[in-house]
Amino acid sequence: MNAALPPVGGFLASGELARDFPFFDNTHDEFRTLVRARLAESVLPHAQAWEQQGHIDPDGWKALGAAGLLEVGHSGDDFLRSAVLLEELGATGYAGIRASVGVHAYMALSYVLLFGTPEQREAWVPAAHRGEQVTALAISEPNAGSDLRDLRTHARPSGADDAAGFVLDGHKSYVANGTRAGLLVVLARTRDTGADRGLAGASMLLVDADSPGVTRRPQPMAGWRAADIAEIDFDHVEVPAGGLLGRRDRALLQLMRALDFERLVAGLLAVGGVRYTLELLDTHVRTRQVKGVSLGAHQAVRHQLADLFGEFDMVHRYAHHAAWLHAQGRLDTRTASVLKLRSTELAVTAAQVCARYHGALGYREAADAARVHRDATAGTIAAGASELLRDMIFEAN
Repeated sequence: MNAALPPVGGFLASGELARDFPFFDNTHDEFRTLVRARLAESVLPHAQAWEQQGHIDPDGWKALGAAGLLEVGHSGDDFLRSAVLLEELGATGYAGIRASVGVHAYMALSYVLLFGTPEQREAWVPAAHRGEQVTALAISEPNAGSDLRDLRTHARPSGADDAAGFVLDGHKSYVANGTRAGLLVVLARTRDTGADRGLAGASMLLVDADSPGVTRRPQPMAGWRAADIAEIDFDHVEVPAGGLLGRRDRALLQLMRALDFERLVAGLLAVGGVRYTLELLDTHVRTRQVKGVSLGAHQAVRHQLADLFGEFDMVHRYAHHAAWLHAQGRLDTRTASVLKLRSTELAVTAAQVCARYHGALGYREAADAARVHRDATAGTIAAGASELLRDMIFEAN
């Protein structure tokens, strides 16, 4: 088990944000130092236990909240602090934990902050910031993931109009924080528009996860083991009128806005994950001796790592440019998609090289190299599969 974050070394040396990135200043370097210290205190001592049990402890959530790590800004200049936090969260090396926190503090909660009424925000956001109420995003279904046109979860009005609330039925899968969340942000059809109308009749609902009729089951994955991935059934779940998020039947517009932010967050988390993997790999090839010399003494090894370091530098800088665009209110679908695509695919490449050069040592169940290897693939699927992102990038030209 890691006792501390890996050394930063050449990947993000002290003062690099202020020196090499025009969007940042010394306050961001100071914030990064603070974030690293708080993650080392509140996450890393428990990370392996959370991996084994499949979720973050309630005390862990509260510790993150008390450390102020669940309420850093989603917009404006304050989002640059979030960019630092998300990268450092990814650099813990535990992708399940980073996914769980990222979904809670940014992805699911962003819907409440963007589209919620003052009453909805007051009901859910303060407790989420304190880590007392975990949030989850229930959008995907077994036959509706990257393509949501086959969405089958539906919410029918309880009475003659929306004022009476809704009755929710359906099934969701691959829900991070699924068994532990108190608030579920659910995508459901609220109007029958026919099979060829896509999401034209869908809405976002805020559902109390403890409501009668909600059944949750762990859905173990190969990686992201601490992310509490689950499948959820809704059987005649009563959702009050105050559970409708924004205007009825407007989920498509909400998703178009929120998914670019979600991909930005996923990309920043992945950049941190790549940094962790390359630090792990760099240390290994410099210290592992084979026939009396280090692995790094071989030109083929050095050249492969040089390629990875170079690509990381480019993706790293692009990530901070994307964060700055969002802070300025100018993030676009192409930028968010490029970042998420390139960072998560680089994570896979780096993890494969890391596992290969660790050999049998890295194939042990408890090895750090094995963990980053099994975690990496999930990043290319969640928040938009790579194939979908390539289509979106092409169409944005």
